Amino acid sequence: MKRLLPFSLVLIASLILAACGGAKPASTNDYYSVSPEMSGGAPQELPASEPSARSATDQSTANSGSGVSPSAVERIVIKNADLAIVVADVNGRMKNIQVMAEQMGGFVVSSNMHQSYTNNYVQVPEATIVIRVPSEKLEEALDKIKKDTVEVRTENITGQDVTSEYVDLQSRLKNYEAAEAQLNEILQKATDTTDVVNIFNQLTYYREQIELVKGQIKYYDEAAALSGISVRIIAEATIQPLVIGKWEPKGVALEAVQDLIDFLKGFTEFLIRFVIYNLPVLILVFIPLYLVFIGARAVFRKMRGRKVKKEEVLEAKTEK
Repeated sequence: MKRLLPFSLVLIASLILAACGGAKPASTNDYYSVSPEMSGGAPQELPASEPSARSATDQSTANSGSGVSPSAVERIVIKNADLAIVVADVNGRMKNIQVMAEQMGGFVVSSNMHQSYTNNYVQVPEATIVIRVPSEKLEEALDKIKKDTVEVRTENITGQDVTSEYVDLQSRLKNYEAAEAQLNEILQKATDTTDVVNIFNQLTYYREQIELVKGQIKYYDEAAALSGISVRIIAEATIQPLVIGKWEPKGVALEAVQDLIDFLKGFTEFLIRFVIYNLPVLILVFIPLYLVFIGARAVFRKMRGRKVKKEEVLEAKTEK
């Protein structure tokens, strides 16, 4: 049994490296990672007395590939679209898009209604909605969204070919499952406790990788089957140009008369307020102040007159 284990583990590692040797790096858009670091760590190494399975097969599998050509399978393309439309009824158009998505077998991802402003600073609604519809109905959905619109501001359709990544994931899944099956057979025949623990750790690692690869395959399947459409719905009033009316003497005369009436009205209101409120206040405040001023001036003059008389008396005595 001791001799059987190293040979079997070398065979399993060869299958895994055969798939990974021709694999391309994962796309930056992947939602899942199949690296040992993301899965909780690589499986434990075999005991020191047994040869390393990975290092023993590096040279024999360096040039081996997955054996599946991307051109031999159906192309996997993820399509998305975004557009901006101008309509008369923002709220009604958003509801129509929601109903259309459900009728086509899709669904609404998100919707948002907010307020915008026209050139005349009038508040009008504006909306954004994101839906997903079957990819084969993408063109039909776009045609329905653009139907009966005032204007299509922008329209953009993008596609991402993930066929190579998809084929690579399938090849890796096949080899991971084959390795899992081989390890299960070896585990059933193992009797040594150390061997059982090591094989169990290997099984745990490959089962985690199988779940991660299946998850990414599922993501690609769903993304390719349903296309995303982002729609910005703009109110027609926001794009209306600023209109300046024609000049008319009649209108100017009316404005002048209205300005005169406003002036007379304001002036009359000022007079009424002045007579009823301001004038009494001035009388109550300034009359006492004026009386005090007159009294102070009289006292000052009287004192000055006495001083002059004293000076005259002193001068007369001096002359004698």
